[in-house]
Amino acid sequence: MNKPLFMRIVNRLSTEVPYFRPTQDATGRSGLTPLQKCTAAICQLAYGGGADTVDEYVRLGETTAAKCLHRFAAGIIHLFGDQYLRRPTPEDLQRLLFEGEERGFPGMIGSIDCMHWEWKNCPSAWKGMYSRGTGKPTLVLEAVASYDLWIWHAFFGSPGTMNDLNILDRSPVFDDIINGIAPQVNFNVNGREYHLAYYLTDG
Repeated sequence: MNKPLFMRIVNRLSTEVPYFRPTQDATGRSGLTPLQKCTAAICQLAYGGGADTVDEYVRLGETTAAKCLHRFAAGIIHLFGDQYLRRPTPEDLQRLLFEGEERGFPGMIGSIDCMHWEWKNCPSAWKGMYSRGTGKPTLVLEAVASYDLWIWHAFFGSPGTMNDLNILDRSPVFDDIINGIAPQVNFNVNGREYHLAYYLTDG
């Protein structure tokens, strides 16, 4: 994450979320700064470590680091959710369809794929359920991204023993199509007309 983006997040959280506002104790000493709290949360997210892994770097305890992460996630959803955690609008779909066609894929609105994320602190009792051939436990992230790297869908937390098709089976990514509420689009490929957009994926 670049510094201007990080500072934008810190500034928004420190002005709009009470937990991240600078505080003083009864003696007038400053408490943890918004920068410390956000750094603790970002470090946990970026490196996948537990709350006890940031204690020396940002000088705060395990319980406080865990609380920072929880409040950070809730604050980000509160501040940026309406803009970034939403379905594509009709205008978004038109733009995505246009860009897909420009790249030689008429009807494509994004790419879908899964990645395995190593779970460093997986409980011993769950390791078998979350481990595949490597022996290391992983969680699976399924994501849909468009040409501009905008993430339109994310489904996270499936056990690492699952393959991409098992995850797709459990994912809500195609629920709108199944429920008959997917937006209708029209495009032609080789003289044949199609009415549903698609995601590009690897084999």
